[in-house]
Amino acid sequence: MPPIIEDPRHTKSAPSTRWALASLSLSMLMPSLGTSIANIALPTLAQAFGASFQQAQWIVLAYLLAITTLIVSVGKLGDIFGRRRLLLIGISLFTLASLFCGVAPTLWLLFAARGLQGLGAAMMMALAVAMVGEIVPKERTGSAMGLLGTMSAIGTTLGPSLGGILIASFGWETIFLINVPLGIANALLAARFLPADHPNAKATQRGPDTIGTLLLALTLAAYALAMTMGRGSFGRVNIALLLATALGTALFMLAQTKVKSPLLRLSMFRDSTLTAGLAMSALVSTVMMATLVVGPFYLSSALGFDAAEVGAIMSAGPLVAALMGVPAGRIVDRFGTHRMTITGLVGMIAGLVLLSAMQGRFGMAGYIGPIAVVTANYAVFQAANNTMIMADIQPEQRGVISGMLNLSRNLGLITGASVMGAIFTLGSGTSDIITASPQAIATGMQITFAVGALLIVGALAVAITGMARSRRDTLAQEVS
Repeated sequence: MPPIIEDPRHTKSAPSTRWALASLSLSMLMPSLGTSIANIALPTLAQAFGASFQQAQWIVLAYLLAITTLIVSVGKLGDIFGRRRLLLIGISLFTLASLFCGVAPTLWLLFAARGLQGLGAAMMMALAVAMVGEIVPKERTGSAMGLLGTMSAIGTTLGPSLGGILIASFGWETIFLINVPLGIANALLAARFLPADHPNAKATQRGPDTIGTLLLALTLAAYALAMTMGRGSFGRVNIALLLATALGTALFMLAQTKVKSPLLRLSMFRDSTLTAGLAMSALVSTVMMATLVVGPFYLSSALGFDAAEVGAIMSAGPLVAALMGVPAGRIVDRFGTHRMTITGLVGMIAGLVLLSAMQGRFGMAGYIGPIAVVTANYAVFQAANNTMIMADIQPEQRGVISGMLNLSRNLGLITGASVMGAIFTLGSGTSDIITASPQAIATGMQITFAVGALLIVGALAVAITGMARSRRDTLAQEVS
């Protein structure tokens, strides 16, 4: 990657830096909480609005689709018009949309409000990661990335339990309204402590790539719908959407070669570090989604735990990731991104092999132990990979690269929900997983996590190849 251009930063006092990081942390916590807290409320919302469960699912899908389709575009807009300004807009939009969700009188208005909330979430997620380089020195980037990873994991962990308490005590409206005071506090912190913008004057004159933005959004929406519609069973609509995705990708790439200021410069994908990092992020996220898809069925049907016990066990993984985030970042700062990327992937493979091999043995401990190994090493990988991608890029590209990093993770999660779910069903030897026998579900789990281990082996091969290429490039530069 080209050498980083230092900004006039890092001269702020330590308390100011901490408050700025607090704002970025809230900007990661709120979107992840917005996803996980809504999932737990779907049965209640379906009943409240007199809707089917399939209709209620769009309360989650509208939010995820908005994030997935727009996160790269808002990152690019931040690079053009100023990341602090756009982050403040995102926080405000997320907060207002949360208020609209809480007072929505109809299901369709709730869908619309959730879409707006997803747009605000996309701005927050992309620009929070992008602004790390403007707040902390390069040698502390890993620690800051680890902190943001921790806050995202806390939001995921906190959502189901907090949502259950709020719904039982105050009604479903409060799962959305809880974001309003958080958003106000975040907006005040961001306005007071985040560094002033230094927009790219040349890019501002050229303006955003409207055609590229529209094509990318439509392409990503087609792919996300193909992976989520039909609940894992592919029909004609899914195939048509995948064909539309392929056509949209081709048109988008063609459009990027025709405009003066493209949304994505295709030449950036010649950077082996960036390409490898994005590929690994997508692969790892695909596998991590398997734990959320397979875990509840395995724990309830194969091991016989009740709903409360399943919820408690399922929270173990995100809890470990939350606890490991900051230590993982410090480890990355100390030992380097390449080494810790490989270490994290090797640890994940070990945990997945254990999870597959120990199915049915040692009960709860036989599940939580391997899951803890997987998620702890996932935290290490994520901190290392995010730091590797973001640490050495030019300031004017941070927003769009951060958006691509978040996009690769989201696409991995969407793909994992569909593909790993299909592998689980196929491995169980049944078309209806609900009525499958405990032994069939245990077998399906074993096969799913064995496939997951193989996918992480693929990510490890990408990491080792990228590390070797990086060393070769460094030697070539030294010789020249």
